[in-house]
Amino acid sequence: MKYRRFGRTGWQVSEIGYGMWGASGWKGSADEQSEKSLDLAVELGVNFFDTAWGYGEGHSEQLLGKLLKRHPSLKLYAASKIPPKNFKWPSKPHYSIETCFPYDHIVEYTNKTLTNLGVECIDLMQFHVWEDAWADKEEWQRAIEDLQQQGKIDHVGISVNRWEPTNVLKTLATGKIDCVQVIYNIFDQAPEDLLFPTCKALDIAVIARVPFDEGTLTGSLRLDTTFEPGDWRASYFVPENLKASVERAERIRQDIPAGASMAETALRFILEEPIVSTTIPGMRKESNVRANTAVSDGVKLPEEVVQSLRQHRWDRTPTEWSQ
Repeated sequence: MKYRRFGRTGWQVSEIGYGMWGASGWKGSADEQSEKSLDLAVELGVNFFDTAWGYGEGHSEQLLGKLLKRHPSLKLYAASKIPPKNFKWPSKPHYSIETCFPYDHIVEYTNKTLTNLGVECIDLMQFHVWEDAWADKEEWQRAIEDLQQQGKIDHVGISVNRWEPTNVLKTLATGKIDCVQVIYNIFDQAPEDLLFPTCKALDIAVIARVPFDEGTLTGSLRLDTTFEPGDWRASYFVPENLKASVERAERIRQDIPAGASMAETALRFILEEPIVSTTIPGMRKESNVRANTAVSDGVKLPEEVVQSLRQHRWDRTPTEWSQ
């Protein structure tokens, strides 16, 4: 496993992290399987784990807390997220800070996360949605300052809304945010335009989430793919999105290096970007853990492959089904 500097925090984190949404709240998730996969990830060098209260109303956080207790001698970085008070993902431009992140709500859910994790201080607490119009609002700034002074939060981050990578730039300029989590993959290259240069200038860490575009970039989806009731992907891959996604993924196949899988290539493409500190694929199964962590071997994609993959950029705007 290779490690990268996590912005101005100075942490050295595994460039393949662990996204824990799938550990709770997705159809087919099971604690026993999740715990085996989490332990294997630690064994293979993963030290960064990203969860949220919204993943199973704290259940995913509890699984991470148990992992921390099983490996007390290792430094494993725990990141979680405060849900918006209205429990709506993503936020909308007309939502106010009082609707989503009033002072008392930030404090309440930070304490809930600490209880679920079984720790006194969380390494990274993130806002699970965001609007840049809140940049100068006193409520959230005072809340995180107080929580940091109390020793309950080490560093603060923002998880940027899907397909809105610039909806955070003014907030980053406040100097109060240490990390940005953003969708970045072969399709979603827009963060390179403005967000990544800003993060580089301010020494803000970047977490690249959704590396496989919810599964499209693994090459496993087909036009006739269906999802079981309760699987979140059924609401994302509505017919118009499934068709467009599968067709675009098929066009990528011609640019995949010989002997490599589409999933492996998708991760390697992300790791070509030096501003990315870690990417956090979901890894519910042990086979996924082995395959994803194996990509962290220092091997670079040939430049001609990188340039070919760049041609698959797909700029999208939020829709009702894209949350």
